[in-house]
Amino acid sequence: MEHSRRDFLKQSAGIALASPSLLTPASAPETRTDHARVLRFAVASDGHFGQPKTDYQTFTRNVVDHLNAEKERSGLDLCFFNGDLIHDDPRFMPEVKTAFDRLTMPYYVTRGNHDMVSPEVWKQIWGYEENHVVELDDCAFVLGNTSNPKGEYVCADPRWLGSALDKQRRKKHVFVLLHIPQRKWTANGIDCPAVMETIERYPNVKAVFHGHEHDQDDVKVSGGKPYIFDGHFGGSWGTAYKGYRIVEVFADGKISTYQFNPEVRPIVNAKAL
Repeated sequence: MEHSRRDFLKQSAGIALASPSLLTPASAPETRTDHARVLRFAVASDGHFGQPKTDYQTFTRNVVDHLNAEKERSGLDLCFFNGDLIHDDPRFMPEVKTAFDRLTMPYYVTRGNHDMVSPEVWKQIWGYEENHVVELDDCAFVLGNTSNPKGEYVCADPRWLGSALDKQRRKKHVFVLLHIPQRKWTANGIDCPAVMETIERYPNVKAVFHGHEHDQDDVKVSGGKPYIFDGHFGGSWGTAYKGYRIVEVFADGKISTYQFNPEVRPIVNAKAL
């Protein structure tokens, strides 16, 4: 399902993206002036709402509060939750949507391996298919499914992905979000050469975002494209902090990204793309 510019503008002003260059250390984001920035969005993943012996209610409330504060403090145009919204039990999916609905900016979600609901329930709750595209002016976000109701790790559908990317061929800037890494460069990734080849065939794909690996909060590169991780905001393991990733796009054509620990507000692993 595609989300049009008109749908998006019901909640947020129209904005445009710019192209990244080589992956390099980024200067501190506060050195860039607000008027130079044309887009700012967040990516978070792995809340595991409902996981036993975790304070999942607090984790989810905190990330929503922090993202709302982020918007108020520095501006935030939209955000994405890149999988493992819940922890196995389908009855928690409506609850986590209610929690996310407190956000003051548009948001979109992908399925993770712990989001063990049927495709029908998924669409009923979220209003779109497991594979979907968000379009905004001259950019697009392609959100693909990498699991199923059994919680198995699966490769994204390369035929759907290729078709979606082909439809966005005239967009200048495309971002792909897939919960499970499609290359075995992390402990829980899987090898999906057809998916990697498909993504890397399109020059307008500017970055790929992964969740799943709670202990990964940096950037890897394959085929000249950055594959970006954001740690976790919930669950029982991973990085020592619970945070989210910020992506900032500037009028001069540069893109900066960094991981953020909202509890103590340090910037982690800042990069220029």
